[in-house]
Amino acid sequence: MDLNDLRLEIDKIDREMVELFCKRMAISVKVSQYKIENSLPVLDANRERKKLAKISEMAGEDMASYARTLYNTIFDLSRAEQEKYMHPTSPTAEKIKRAIETTPKIFPDYATVACQGVEGAYSQIAAEKLFKVPDISYYGEFEDVFIAVKEGRADYGVLPLENSTAGSVNMVYDLMMKYNFFIVRQTRVHIDHQLLAKKGTRAEDIKEVFSHPQAISQCADFLRELGVKVTPCQNTAAAAKMVAKSERDDIAALSSRSCASLYNLDIIGSSVQDKGNNHTRFICISKKREIYPGADKTSIMAVTPHRPGALFRVMSRFNALGINLAKLESRPIPDRDFEFMFYFDLETSVYSPEFLQLICELDFVCEDFRYLGSYSEVI
Repeated sequence: MDLNDLRLEIDKIDREMVELFCKRMAISVKVSQYKIENSLPVLDANRERKKLAKISEMAGEDMASYARTLYNTIFDLSRAEQEKYMHPTSPTAEKIKRAIETTPKIFPDYATVACQGVEGAYSQIAAEKLFKVPDISYYGEFEDVFIAVKEGRADYGVLPLENSTAGSVNMVYDLMMKYNFFIVRQTRVHIDHQLLAKKGTRAEDIKEVFSHPQAISQCADFLRELGVKVTPCQNTAAAAKMVAKSERDDIAALSSRSCASLYNLDIIGSSVQDKGNNHTRFICISKKREIYPGADKTSIMAVTPHRPGALFRVMSRFNALGINLAKLESRPIPDRDFEFMFYFDLETSVYSPEFLQLICELDFVCEDFRYLGSYSEVI
């Protein structure tokens, strides 16, 4: 038997498998109708365990692990098909639909925007990418930005969420949950740190460097070689402003190039970050649920039951519906020992039926589920 004969045999088996798969899925729909009539849940974990054990036995020792992998996928797809009928909509899905209908079709050019820091901060650069004419007000802490938006002193807030080298800004994640705000747009800013000092200061004169903790982390190798005291402060631009106003001439700041001219400082070290490909993801937040046309990214939070396999059952939904999971981040739940909430970034159009089906399912399978927004990215 040659290769073509073997392939023809495989093709024949595949046809039979597809026919049987479609027949199995059709029966799954009938099962869902029975479960609806009898108020039964989609997942029957005990039956699935017994089925997997039986399938492993039928497959034999050599094929048991492959067979379990195959049938776990089939079970995921079967549950997804049943969910379509058992939970055709959910409270969150309905709110998303209303937001799509009521949000203006064009993202605003002008808005009042709250940022953390002072003039020259990277948040300002992000705000100017997101809006053509932003009216920016500055605040000392991340939470102050949320409060400004909550109280109506700003339409939107612009905040860093994640850096390509230093990781997530966990405080912003926690504040998103505290204030129940929504992400309406995002952008990425290339982070190019300079070592700034007063006019005439030499690198060998520097005894202390000030900057935001993430900037310090991003320039760790450079600072180690410099061999000076490193002091965290609220913001990179605030560090530059403080150096400019200080009476000391032996201090410097890690800050942006624009802060050099803004605060009349010399650049005594250019692009001192450890990695050249250094970007920070900034989000635009609103207290209103706004979904603008073209939204193809979504952020959600889920708390799963504290038992084995609970997170897998959530993630299996993404696989079954063909939705790409771009990021998974865990955060501890306050007052609950060793229990976590999970943040997910999804890449899918907000208009796709698979997306709305996923939202419907998560509303019912998670212990707690929060929709954090659907948005597009400004390049």
